[in-house]
Amino acid sequence: MKKKMLILIAAFFLVFALAACNNSEVTSDEQAEKDNQLVVYTTIYPLQFFTEEIGGEFVATKNIVPPGSDAHNVEVTTKTMMELAESDAFIHTGTGLESFAESVTKAVEKEDVHIVNATEHVDFIGAKEDSHEDESEEDHEGHEDEFGESHDGHENESDESHEGHDEESEESHEEEGHADEHDHGHPSDQDPHVWLDPQRSITLAENIKNALVELDPEHKEQFENNFETLKGELGKLDSEFEEMANQAKIKTFLVSHSAYGYWEDAYGLEQIGISGLSPTDEPSQKDLTEIIEMVNEENLKYIYFEPNLTNKVAEAVKNETKTEVLTLNNLESITDENIKNDEDYLVIMRKNIEALSTGLN
Repeated sequence: MKKKMLILIAAFFLVFALAACNNSEVTSDEQAEKDNQLVVYTTIYPLQFFTEEIGGEFVATKNIVPPGSDAHNVEVTTKTMMELAESDAFIHTGTGLESFAESVTKAVEKEDVHIVNATEHVDFIGAKEDSHEDESEEDHEGHEDEFGESHDGHENESDESHEGHDEESEESHEEEGHADEHDHGHPSDQDPHVWLDPQRSITLAENIKNALVELDPEHKEQFENNFETLKGELGKLDSEFEEMANQAKIKTFLVSHSAYGYWEDAYGLEQIGISGLSPTDEPSQKDLTEIIEMVNEENLKYIYFEPNLTNKVAEAVKNETKTEVLTLNNLESITDENIKNDEDYLVIMRKNIEALSTGLN
């Protein structure tokens, strides 16, 4: 009798364990559906943060750009694409920053997925005119002559290749499936890094709020209240940036990647960017010479690097100018360390303020 009882007990626990295993295999999307949540896919981290803050308990988000990654170079897996096709919304910047956004939009255009351009109605700034577009093969070979090394195999780039890239980029924007409905065909020379300006981020957040209200009007009041709270936090952040800029002894900073033009527009802080709007836009020999001269003329002591990017040319400039390294986060993605330390958009932006304060005083 005892033996039979032991067998029955063992069988019970086996069935219980199998049921637990099966439950653990339920996807987060399925769980969100069970919890009556909207499932929203975002591209870069700030869009995820704004969506979570506004959506609260009624929204489950997934961000496509992994921690520590550069949004320019991310590729979407087939698995992610299939999961995204079952979601409620896809939120992107509408700027071409995310190379995968157009293909995702086209892939789900026949699905019931709401496509959201988060930068609609945003006042963009353009890229500053510089000589990056005038690079020649001779200039790139000059990198090796001046700094004793070549950089990422870009030595043979020419004017023709740059022009071809620009034409291809413009064509891809014009052909985007949802351009008429959601985008405004932002040209490739517009600076996409609008989320680094807290005031412009309020517009991004409002676009996201409007999309959530459209998808789930039952919770409009909660979305509106959460948006107002976030708007207040972004307003405080804007004031802190302004206070830091007003107190800065110098207004110019040297950075590896030209992602911070909106701080000049909003606060009068001028970046000297080594790479262009895209980290792959390397400077010519002439540019490098001018950058080094500017660093010396401005007597800059620091160079800012970013945790999600490596830049050999910037390393060479650091060595040449003997500048010390500080960190700015462009927030296209956050790091595993940020996640571990529960550092969100607001925390990281305030760390950017601290880093700027150090370098500008």
